[in-house]
Amino acid sequence: MSKIAMIFAGQGSQAVGMGKDFYDNSELAREMFAKAGERIGVDFKEIIFEENEKLGQTAYTQPAILLVQMIAYRLFKEACPNLKAELFLGHSLGEFSALCATGAIDYIDAVELVHKRGAYMQEACEGKDAGMMAIVGLDDKSVENICENAQKEGKRVWPANYNQDGQLVVAGNRADLASLEQTFKDAGAKRALLLNMSVASHCEILAPAQEPLAELMQKYITDDFEAPIISNVTTKAYSSKSDAVSLLKEQLVKPVKYKQSILAIAGDVDMAIEFGNGVVLKGLNRRIAKDLKTLNISDMASLEKVKEEVCS
Repeated sequence: MSKIAMIFAGQGSQAVGMGKDFYDNSELAREMFAKAGERIGVDFKEIIFEENEKLGQTAYTQPAILLVQMIAYRLFKEACPNLKAELFLGHSLGEFSALCATGAIDYIDAVELVHKRGAYMQEACEGKDAGMMAIVGLDDKSVENICENAQKEGKRVWPANYNQDGQLVVAGNRADLASLEQTFKDAGAKRALLLNMSVASHCEILAPAQEPLAELMQKYITDDFEAPIISNVTTKAYSSKSDAVSLLKEQLVKPVKYKQSILAIAGDVDMAIEFGNGVVLKGLNRRIAKDLKTLNISDMASLEKVKEEVCS
């Protein structure tokens, strides 16, 4: 039997209408929408299926993404009850979905946890002109050196997401990031693009969010892991509550080492399955480790396709 990694994307993978095919065709999906909405006092149908401002607000984006991912995962587990994951992996927010999928936290508790995580992140960034910038076409070391030199000048900029070779996202003060655009380009970057974000993820600006998040994680996370999770911070596997709380607390202020994580597991698994909206991680995986086959489940048709391929 194939060794499979179950993987989950992070913020930025959301889209209006995501999960609607699940909702229209599954009683389980409708029940999960309702229970998740009751938990944090919102109507997820309105947030996800209709054009509105909330889907772009971190405190609602995060639980919406997690909810759709967990519906996709639960429907897959119903279709393939005997298939066990070798490991779980998420990109930023997706690590919380991985924690939920492995059984260490109930999805309703996880919805509340990431809702508050998003709110804590937003609060930590208020009044700090926070932002993020995508750097394309420049090697990691060059980006790291530019950030280190800028920090010596008092600028607040840090590497935040190692997505693939030649694609690294940096975070920090928006004005400081903008001031480095030409520096990145002079060093060889094809693009240095400020992103439409009001938070600075995975950098020291989020330090005020660490303790409140850790308190909530202590409350909701358990030691019930079906299989290990690969940490964004260390690229190493963990499978205990204490490690989850410690590493996900650190994840707020440390970069997401997604590229390094995929390279670390590529020899240990035969394929990966991405759950939730879009094919963000499938696309990254193709460029990081081209021999790692990645499937995705984002609607009922793709669920059926994956079921036929891996569960028969």
